Amino acid sequence: MTKINIVLVEDHDLTRVGLRTALQQDSNIKIVGEAANGKTGLEILKQTQPDIAIIDIGLPDMDGIELTQKFKQHIASSGARETKVLILTMHDNEDAVMGAFAAGADSYSVKDVSIDKLKDAIYTTYEGNAWIDPVIARTVLKQAKKKQPDIPAAGDQKTVMINAVEAEYQEFLKSCPLTDRELEVLELIVAGRSNAEIAEKLYITVGTVKTHVRSILNKLCADDRTQAAVRALRSGWIE
Repeated sequence: MTKINIVLVEDHDLTRVGLRTALQQDSNIKIVGEAANGKTGLEILKQTQPDIAIIDIGLPDMDGIELTQKFKQHIASSGARETKVLILTMHDNEDAVMGAFAAGADSYSVKDVSIDKLKDAIYTTYEGNAWIDPVIARTVLKQAKKKQPDIPAAGDQKTVMINAVEAEYQEFLKSCPLTDRELEVLELIVAGRSNAEIAEKLYITVGTVKTHVRSILNKLCADDRTQAAVRALRSGWIE
């Protein structure tokens, strides 16, 4: 396997050194740069163009949200190779969780996650899937549901309506709501599970999972699993 090149942007020296030491024990991971603040981090990211940037949301000069936005803008305007961003945030700060999710990163994890879980997040993100820590997902969903009134589902089969960010998707989603099974699949996609893992979890075939995934992507007007997961979480759903 090709090594996964990573840049660490974390202002706490002990945390950054600990992460570097732990991650470098994995033969498939290579730390190609690190920084203790956003300004330096942005320059290193531009220079190294790593596979993944692990960014702490609480940087002293430029928070992780601003850094992520500026780096993503640089990639779009310069044509540089894509770098996935994995945001680290504190699970006990609801505002930080919501800020991390709004940053437009590819994956999101709490800071006190185990190294094994962080490696899972890195590998999942590297493979092009979103990895969203369950703590963050629950917080986002809780906030989304607070803002949405309950609407009873019509018909015999329970369905779930996604409120799309884009206004033009609203009418389409009203006519094609997610089924209960599609919601289960979507929640596992958000958790970063593969098709095989989803099939095992739900006791269905991989082929059936693929069918559900195609339907979910169509209903959410998403190009891929990552976009579907992010769009669903940013929008919230109504039971």
